[in-house]
Amino acid sequence: MKNLTTLFIRRPVLSIVVSAAILVLGLRALAGLPVLEYPKTENATITITTTYPGADPNTIAGFVTTPIEHAIAQVNGIDYMTSQSQTSTSTIKVFLILNYNPDKALTEIQAQIQSVLNQLPSGTQQPQLKLQVGQQLDAMYIGFKSNVLSPNQITDYLTRVVQPQLQSVPGVQTAEILGAQNFAMRIWLEPAKLAAYGLTATNVYDALAGNDFISALGNTKGTMTQDTLTASTSLHSAAAFRRLIVKQSGGAIVRLGDVARVKLGSDSYDAEVAFDGKPGVYIGIQVAPAANLLSVISGVEKRFPEIQKQLPAGLDGAIVYNSAAFVNASIHEVVAALIEALLIVVLVVFAFLGTPRSVFIPVIAIPLSLIGTFAAMLMLGFSINLLTLLALVLAIGLVVDDAIIVVENVNRHLDNGETKLHAAINAAAELANPIIAMTVVLAAVYVPIGFQSGLTGALFTEFAFTLVSAVTVSAIIALTLSPMLSSRLLHHIPRDGTDWEARLVHFIDKLFNTVHRRYMRMLRGSLRTLPVTLVFGAIVLGSIYFLAAGAKSELAPQEDQGVVILSSTSAPNATLQQKLLWDRELNRLMMSHKSVGHTFQFETPTFAIAGMVLKPWTERTKSATALQNEIQKQAAEGVAGQQIVAFQPPPLPGSQGLPVQFVIKTTDPFSALNGVAQKVLAGALKTGKFIFLQSDLKIDQPQATVVINRAKAATLGLDMSQVGAAMAQALGGLYVNYFSLDNRSYKVIPQVTQASRLNVSQLLDYPVANINGVPIPLGAIATIRNEVIPESVNHFQQLNAATIQGVAAPGVSTGEAVKVLQQIAAKDLPSGYEVDYGGPMRQFIQQQGGFLATFGFAVIVIFLALAALFNSFRDPLIILVSVPMAIVGALIFIYLGFGLSLNIYTEVGLVTLMGLISKHGILIVEVANEAQLAGMTKREAIEHAVGIRLRPILMTTAAMVLGVLPLIIASGAGAAARFNMGMVIAAGLSIGTLFTLFVLPAVYMVVGQKHRTEDEVSHG
Repeated sequence: MKNLTTLFIRRPVLSIVVSAAILVLGLRALAGLPVLEYPKTENATITITTTYPGADPNTIAGFVTTPIEHAIAQVNGIDYMTSQSQTSTSTIKVFLILNYNPDKALTEIQAQIQSVLNQLPSGTQQPQLKLQVGQQLDAMYIGFKSNVLSPNQITDYLTRVVQPQLQSVPGVQTAEILGAQNFAMRIWLEPAKLAAYGLTATNVYDALAGNDFISALGNTKGTMTQDTLTASTSLHSAAAFRRLIVKQSGGAIVRLGDVARVKLGSDSYDAEVAFDGKPGVYIGIQVAPAANLLSVISGVEKRFPEIQKQLPAGLDGAIVYNSAAFVNASIHEVVAALIEALLIVVLVVFAFLGTPRSVFIPVIAIPLSLIGTFAAMLMLGFSINLLTLLALVLAIGLVVDDAIIVVENVNRHLDNGETKLHAAINAAAELANPIIAMTVVLAAVYVPIGFQSGLTGALFTEFAFTLVSAVTVSAIIALTLSPMLSSRLLHHIPRDGTDWEARLVHFIDKLFNTVHRRYMRMLRGSLRTLPVTLVFGAIVLGSIYFLAAGAKSELAPQEDQGVVILSSTSAPNATLQQKLLWDRELNRLMMSHKSVGHTFQFETPTFAIAGMVLKPWTERTKSATALQNEIQKQAAEGVAGQQIVAFQPPPLPGSQGLPVQFVIKTTDPFSALNGVAQKVLAGALKTGKFIFLQSDLKIDQPQATVVINRAKAATLGLDMSQVGAAMAQALGGLYVNYFSLDNRSYKVIPQVTQASRLNVSQLLDYPVANINGVPIPLGAIATIRNEVIPESVNHFQQLNAATIQGVAAPGVSTGEAVKVLQQIAAKDLPSGYEVDYGGPMRQFIQQQGGFLATFGFAVIVIFLALAALFNSFRDPLIILVSVPMAIVGALIFIYLGFGLSLNIYTEVGLVTLMGLISKHGILIVEVANEAQLAGMTKREAIEHAVGIRLRPILMTTAAMVLGVLPLIIASGAGAAARFNMGMVIAAGLSIGTLFTLFVLPAVYMVVGQKHRTEDEVSHG
């Protein structure tokens, strides 16, 4: 290696050309790198929604959900599947394995559903499939409200004018209208009038089906001309529908208007959404899986002002939620941390070296190494994202090490009286092997992360290989450019110099010499009491297990993403009007916070959700977590009639819903399952570890069963199909067909008026026609039986399931919550019951144990690499002694709290510490071995080695620790992740370096190999 480093020192143009090539390639790559939030991952959910109007949950579960579930289960790539069967609706959610091709899965699921459509009951509507890639929330929500237009008028305008414009923005997958109330021709039937005219709902249904028909006739074709044909077989207005003849007998005509109120209304009156407390409609923007989130959202933002100008008078629109705001703010914060870290490291180098010339070399090496990394990132197909930027922040402390070591060693040779050229040549030759060894070790540390499976591998592969690329480029610069610059720029500063530079250098040297003398005195003392030092090292090593076992653990720290979500549960028989009263009170509470910018609320038959979109991070003083805790308390005390839980979106991609999702599943009936779930729920609540917890299995839905006397029905000429169809057509809100309005089709929906279905007993007055067409009151053949059923029938992996879900109390980690629930389940679950996990908790469970495997693999790889480099199995053991020293330093801070936990970021930080602290051992052991070869005893060699390497070790440690300071003091978007990683590295490296400087020499004395001099070898 000496010849190689000498070549670049003696040929400065060659060195400059190599560095210039790195610079040019890096700058060119930077322009072509995409900007994303996280490395590209595809965590997809496919939702299958099937409507069977009027059917109860048990019917939906048995005849709709189960056949579809069985068919879907045969598809590859499924992580887990859940289903919820509610009145009229089956909702199946298929969660795919991370990075499984969602389009392939969607195609296969569609094919499987098609194969079982003939098994579904008559009247079941076509299943609707929705593919969602990414988080639970859409990338953007745009709200529209008006004091003039009705919701269905707003919906119609958005459908015709706004939605097509948004969907034409490149990269937009869908612009879905949420809370839509589409126009429909509502036929409000009056049972008393039907009975008076001898009609039933079935008669009306048949009349509509037979007399509102959209024709497609084709065309005529003559010898020279042809004509397109159509026919006026369809109806187009409420007036035309009112005139529709339903019955004629003996010259008497009964029109639809005689037995029903006909009006152009909405297809549903069971849902409502609000924007800042006012009724409105939303458009949710979903970004295509292959598209760049930031560029797509930027395109929508540019298009939206044009849309606003087109809005009719009285209609207002605004961007309520924008996920790109968090991404942009996070990236801005990381870039700022990158610049701050660069400046801090430069100041640290100056503080240790004292001369601008010495500082100039690292100042050139750091940005050149970082820019060169961009070229490697482009070749590897990476992107600029939060994690690769975080890697570059850490890389500053890593790449400066190489430059510092070179400059410090050249200065040492200059102080020994060598010329600038020979000092650079000898210093570079001495450091070539250690630099290569340190680079190999760092690569060995991070490569296992890149090959890890699951979420950690998907997210941190780019992080790991970005750091590997940075240290590799840094090593090239340290072996080519830095020695050459040192040979031209550095010079010996005489001890009797009187200029400011000489005085500063002498002051720094004097200060360091004081530190050096005191350290050497303590080191000799520790080596004299060698057993005590070794016992201390053993205690430190043994404490790792206890510190790790007692530390809080979670998947990732919660990030302030600028939004707090609230999910509410009402009494099962509460009407929409009642829920809206509670919603208004909840909105008042949400808007009472000064940090809130907008609020949104969705109230539907199947779910109710609200949210507070917070002002930008710089415009508020409260964090999202603080607001979450406050609104949780306010809602519990101030909104009667609803159970409300506040939570934040998961900090990492790949999951959705509440943080705690503990599933109990079985083949037992729901009545037995409910008893078990309630017992587990009560036990969990008693622990005080949860601020909110509930089971999604609730057997409290009132249901009235129409009990039919079959004998009476047969006597009166009625069969069950006639009775069932008549009731469904009267109550179910089934659409018959479509009508045309302004070249768009809308549903025709007959249904009895609300006044005729205020209570269950009114059903007995509904007329049902027998085989002769004679209407017979339902009460003649039926009675009503009241009972209680589950609100929904839930499955998890096709088994009956109850999910205990909620939010842990402040200060309770995911790991602690899992442990509490597992202990209660182990005690309370009978035979035949299993536990499983959903949402963020499932991610946490799946990632458990992965870190230990990665850590162990990294240790093995480092050991083998060092063994090959040092041609020894002992030296790697000595070097790796420093690893537990640093790990313990970090775990002490995690164990004591300080806002830290064992999570995906701190675990990667711990792996990073392995490489950082191993560099100290490499520098010491390399010099110690050479000193032995030069004739020193083992004791003399190790003392000589740590004496020489103390300064660069302290310099590189200070540079790294202070370089991550911007991460530790981070605030704003994405601060939690940066703080956790920065704090672990700073604490671990600081304490680990202190321990290593005493324990490693002691281990070297015991384990280190005695190296013989050349004379000893030659004399046998």
